[in-house]
Amino acid sequence: MEKKQKNCDPDDPADVNCGDCWDHVAVDPESRLTLAVVPGARTIENTEAIVREVKDRLNGRIPRLITTDEYSAYESAIVQAFGRPIEPPVRKGPGRPRILPRREVPAELTYATVRKQREGNRVVAVERKLVFGTQRGLDRALRRSRASSHVNTSFVERQTGTDRCRNTRKARKTYRFSKDWEIHESMTYFTLYSYNFCWAVRTLRVKKEQGGWQPRSPAMAAKLTDHVWKWDEWFAFPAVQSP
Repeated sequence: MEKKQKNCDPDDPADVNCGDCWDHVAVDPESRLTLAVVPGARTIENTEAIVREVKDRLNGRIPRLITTDEYSAYESAIVQAFGRPIEPPVRKGPGRPRILPRREVPAELTYATVRKQREGNRVVAVERKLVFGTQRGLDRALRRSRASSHVNTSFVERQTGTDRCRNTRKARKTYRFSKDWEIHESMTYFTLYSYNFCWAVRTLRVKKEQGGWQPRSPAMAAKLTDHVWKWDEWFAFPAVQSP
């Protein structure tokens, strides 16, 4: 954004949205649906924001499996978003004051991380770590998955590659990079959320009974709509629904 990270002054308010900019993206691997997007620097605050948005869009449902890279901020963000408060037992008599309540993730939530070891520009090893849940729960979630049989972050990485093609502001080693934060943020939301409804994903198509193929968008695969939307339909759809 506007200038390279090494040229940014962390104490200068004008450089808040300059330098490296990340897309924090949550994807449902089975439908390819983009659940939430938070563009910005890779900070604890933005990590917590993306997990909160995912929780809000799940409408109270607990995901069977969450997979991320090894960035440590995800662990505390998941605890804050999905954890349930556990009140410590009341201690009677003299002694130290009671311990503050803590949060505990539900037993049905499984969280695993992927760490890729690189040498040069090549991945030479992949380490998977179970953070929350049990190995039995992880195995059960992978068996039920229609997308993959092992823990990975490939679907988010594939979405990143697709978005780079659709949003040239994110192309590598180019002069087309964003120089205005508000426009960059708007284009990020535009390309990633329009993908849900207006983009027919080849790997999501299904065979018709009468022959041929039925194209499907991620929103169709997630049963949010019954057709691939045209651009004018998506633009005209109200962002805020009246009660």
